[in-house]
Amino acid sequence: MVFNSLSFLVFLAVCLGLHHLPLSWRARKTNLLVASSLFYAAWNPLFLPLLWYAITLDWFLARAIASAPTQGRKKALLVVSLVSNLGLLAFFKYGPFLSDNANAFFQALGVPLVVPRVDVVLPVAISFYTFESLAYTLDVYRGDEKPWSSFLDFSLFLTFFPHLVAGPIVRPHDFLPQCAEERRATPPQLLWGLLLLVLGVFEKTVIADGLLAPLVDTVFAPGAAPNVWEAWSAALAFSGQIFCDFAGYSLCAIGVALCFGFHLPDNFQSPYASLGFSDFWRRWHISLSSWLRDYLYIALGGNRKGPVSTQVNLMLTMLLGGLWHGASWTFVVWGGLHGLFLVAERLLRPSLEKQRWTRGPVGRLAGVAVTFVCVCFAWVFFRAPDFSTAFTVVRAMVGFTGAQAGGLLSRLDMVLAVLAVGALLALQWRYRDEPLPKMFESVPWWASAGAVTAMLVALVTATGVDRAFIYFQF
Repeated sequence: MVFNSLSFLVFLAVCLGLHHLPLSWRARKTNLLVASSLFYAAWNPLFLPLLWYAITLDWFLARAIASAPTQGRKKALLVVSLVSNLGLLAFFKYGPFLSDNANAFFQALGVPLVVPRVDVVLPVAISFYTFESLAYTLDVYRGDEKPWSSFLDFSLFLTFFPHLVAGPIVRPHDFLPQCAEERRATPPQLLWGLLLLVLGVFEKTVIADGLLAPLVDTVFAPGAAPNVWEAWSAALAFSGQIFCDFAGYSLCAIGVALCFGFHLPDNFQSPYASLGFSDFWRRWHISLSSWLRDYLYIALGGNRKGPVSTQVNLMLTMLLGGLWHGASWTFVVWGGLHGLFLVAERLLRPSLEKQRWTRGPVGRLAGVAVTFVCVCFAWVFFRAPDFSTAFTVVRAMVGFTGAQAGGLLSRLDMVLAVLAVGALLALQWRYRDEPLPKMFESVPWWASAGAVTAMLVALVTATGVDRAFIYFQF
């Protein structure tokens, strides 16, 4: 059951109907909790107990941490939470990856030892709800939050179906206080929530899936031999695809939550108009980058122990952030590239800031262009199924192609992809620091109405392969 399916629309209509019945607030929260559990069970009911295990464990551990008489006992209880949550994540998400790499390591050393490989199905959303649950126990351990008094509220916080499957990664202090008072969307909130849902599904279905994905799949197919134009077209297309797919999901999640009167944090803010890589990570997947900053980078020491330690902490954070996305060395390389970008930016920033031209419009535009090109280059390793494919695309991007390269894409496909991504970049530059509501308010009502009508028509008439949201696999 996904946001771009008819079954979800029926599910949402039933949930909204129940939410607007004249019931107590506790009863309506219970309805949402049951609906969210059913939503998760629709993916695979066998993994529902795993989700509820995380809920129950961290609920009681957080209360025990808060009441523990000594710091040593608090730390021991926190370790139980970390080992349990991260251990399950490692087993399900990284078990085969770790065993394969261990066996390769032993084979290289000539050690006759084989680690059994256990192939398991990855539970949907485990990366997201694990980080949300850990944020709760870590906040309680650090004294930033007190244990919440209602188990119902805490359960709803982790299971709330709009953000359950692929984020945004919601913090306890952002969601739990909203459970304390009765919530029901006002007519303007309901209208805006449905509009965000339409916009998100349009980005996903029409732009990401219909326009860009076929081109990307062709160039990144194993054995494909693109020329330089096809490789760059595919890199640009994937930059648009991954944004419209994931930002589209986030818009859907925020919009659906708003239909029930709940507010979720923004997850994207014009990331392709970023001036530098630090700026990019303040705008891309904001809920994950802020989580990594607060619970990993700062925990490692942040920038408190000198420049060398700062660079090491940045690299470790980005490498682990890359690994969070998937059990593959290509994701680690993607994270490592962003770590190198961040380190280089820190080293070069003092000298660049002394140059007058960098502070003018031309310098800012050049900074945005360099940032975007480097981000597109790194996306190759994120998208490629293996290093062989990634290096084939990279070699083509820098002009090293064979005599038989090319012939994968038509000129029309490449032009349409470049125009679509160009329009996306122009919009992000124009509304770089403005929230989405202001974007709609800045144009005449008839233009907004016409745009929404066009999106609805495009959704109704859209044809093509139904694709899961990309971040479902993480």
